[in-house]
Amino acid sequence: MRRLFFIVLFFIGYAYSWSCTNFIVGKDASVDGSVMVSYSADSYGCCGIMQHFPAGKHEKGTKRKVYDWESNRYLGEIAEAPETYNVVGNMNEFQLTIGETTFGGRKELVDTTGIIDYGSLIYITLQRAKTAREAIKVMTSLVDEYGYCSEGESFSICDPNEAWIMEMVGKGPGNKGALWVAVRIPDDCISGHANQSRIHKFMQYDKKNCIYSKDVISFARKKDLYSGKDADFDFANTYCPLDFFGARACEARVWSFYNIWVDGMDKYLDYAMGVNLEAEPMALYYKPKAKLSVHDVETAMRNQYEGTPMDMTKDPGAGTYISPYRPRPLTWEYKGVKYFNERPVGTQQSSFTFVSQMRSFLPDCIGGVLWFGNDDSKMVAYTPVYCCATSVPDCYTKKYGDDVTFSFKSAFWVCNWVANMVYPRFSLLYPDLEKKRDELEKKFFDKQKSVEDIALKKYKEDKAQAVKYLTTYSRVSAEGMLNQWINLGKFLIVKYNDFVVKPEDNGVFFRTVDGIGERVKSVGFPEETRKNIIEQTGDRFRVPTQKK
Repeated sequence: MRRLFFIVLFFIGYAYSWSCTNFIVGKDASVDGSVMVSYSADSYGCCGIMQHFPAGKHEKGTKRKVYDWESNRYLGEIAEAPETYNVVGNMNEFQLTIGETTFGGRKELVDTTGIIDYGSLIYITLQRAKTAREAIKVMTSLVDEYGYCSEGESFSICDPNEAWIMEMVGKGPGNKGALWVAVRIPDDCISGHANQSRIHKFMQYDKKNCIYSKDVISFARKKDLYSGKDADFDFANTYCPLDFFGARACEARVWSFYNIWVDGMDKYLDYAMGVNLEAEPMALYYKPKAKLSVHDVETAMRNQYEGTPMDMTKDPGAGTYISPYRPRPLTWEYKGVKYFNERPVGTQQSSFTFVSQMRSFLPDCIGGVLWFGNDDSKMVAYTPVYCCATSVPDCYTKKYGDDVTFSFKSAFWVCNWVANMVYPRFSLLYPDLEKKRDELEKKFFDKQKSVEDIALKKYKEDKAQAVKYLTTYSRVSAEGMLNQWINLGKFLIVKYNDFVVKPEDNGVFFRTVDGIGERVKSVGFPEETRKNIIEQTGDRFRVPTQKK
């Protein structure tokens, strides 16, 4: 019976325009008192950029045009705020950070007449709010006044002192406002969401740590979506009922994070794999068994189910070079039967990714760091961009290149260029990329204290000088990464040209005494591939024994 249930669920469709991942770390769950939130903006065909909105003053009556973040379609106008704050990527000058993942939910609740989409909601709010609690008020007020035109969203809303998850759905066409619940993540806990609603029962939370729209339950009753007691109301089950892909493609990513940092997650494995959807769902947050660093969160953003039953290198889809990557779409057919690929955190369709570091014990301009990368989190080196930056690195913008224009001055395109060399021969080429990536990130981490000590000294004398210094450091860091990645691409094509390996040491290729390149090495198949070939073909390729 369980097997039949599993097969039937293959036929359920599940698609997102932006299939993203967020992880959250409270300040007492981090090694240095940072609040952290990560984000991977996963969208095929989208050239990832770092947004920048400079601070400004606006006269009364000024209007702001709103364009849908995904499609760039014009939605309408709203009143501009009298004052707006500097925004770098998804963090503002007060270290406030907002990320998101789309869970979709009930299609009939999308208000197609609204003029605030989820992406615009994020960036408008970052320009208007200083804290997470203020951001929640701004976001909900905006959709009340102008209407919310996106599908169901989970938002990570974090500042240097607090971390929140807010989940929001619309009320259907022509109905302004939204249904929402916001829950504060305890300071000593970690959390995450990945395209599946994760707030279940919430009435047990005290009002200081849980706030919600006044009609979140009454609306569900009105629409015949819920009929039980208020105390038993479950937001996720009501507005985004779990199906197979909501577990296997979404909750499984959150499970992969918890599985590393929380003891006892094995009991949720059947739930995460979609085998038993009636099982107890994972909690919204857990206290980790050890405190996390920025590096730990970056590593979590690269997870591909290693060492679990969903390990992507342990099935034939891994191919000749044992790759944890799969072509899209997520589902595919063979002889009329539908199958699926695993959907991990680290994925090729990421347009950009970041880990936001927010620290209450430092001035805002120094405490807020957006560790940013273009493209697949596993294939990029995160570089530091400070929230006070008065400009963002050119290579992270559309100044050079766009969705369909390649440029060696664009970090998005250079990182994709290198990654797409690695994908087809992953087990052979990835170690070189990983080595360069980790070396570069270590240099940034090692320099962080000295850079911030200098910035703090400048800040005490003149804040403007600290801002200028950190803006320059952010730009130089990104440019340095870009140059090293260009050199990495050149190195990979030389070293691995034509399926062989040119001998080298620390990036220097060997030459013979006569000055030409040293003889190449033929490395053949990885051992696991050799084993698979023999198991599937027997003696077909066996070299016959020659008689003397």
